[in-house]
Amino acid sequence: MTHIDHGAETPNQRDKQRQIVEAARRVLARDGLAGCTARAVADASPLTKSAMHYYFRDVDEVIDQAMAAHLEAFLGSLRETAEREKDPARRLWRVVDAYLATFAGQPHAARLWFEYWIALSRRDASAPIRADLTRVGGLFSTLLADAGHPRPGDTAELVVSWLLGAVVRQDVTSDENQQPGRRELQRLVEAGYS
Repeated sequence: MTHIDHGAETPNQRDKQRQIVEAARRVLARDGLAGCTARAVADASPLTKSAMHYYFRDVDEVIDQAMAAHLEAFLGSLRETAEREKDPARRLWRVVDAYLATFAGQPHAARLWFEYWIALSRRDASAPIRADLTRVGGLFSTLLADAGHPRPGDTAELVVSWLLGAVVRQDVTSDENQQPGRRELQRLVEAGYS
């Protein structure tokens, strides 16, 4: 099968690719990584399986783009939360709460991200993982800088690491109402001021 040259795409071709990626996003959200097959994506889109292979090298490329779209939507939601809080000192904590609430409300989303990162590492493709962490870290670095933190970049890395651990704890705890203690994160952030 001929694969399209992504450098010479028409608007119609970009629209078809977008339809495929959106279908993959729905399949990933519903069925997880294991359920996101070429057949499942084709069934969820108005296009055929052969069309998917025409526009993408393989299902991994579709999944990569769908996961990037999921991350962009998530970051967009977090940015909206940040924009609604006018006080820079409270903005960080509003976004932390929104981050945790997203995964608490959709526990399968955490599993999807970790499964995806494991799949990438098995493909020896860690660049997307680093890019994801950099994008999330960039948001928190900006929030910390806006709040006057003296080392926003380094502290943002700590915040992201803490959040990843908190999401895992949320996912494996048997008590649905248990939220990870924010006090330990506050101590990490405050330590950056000393």
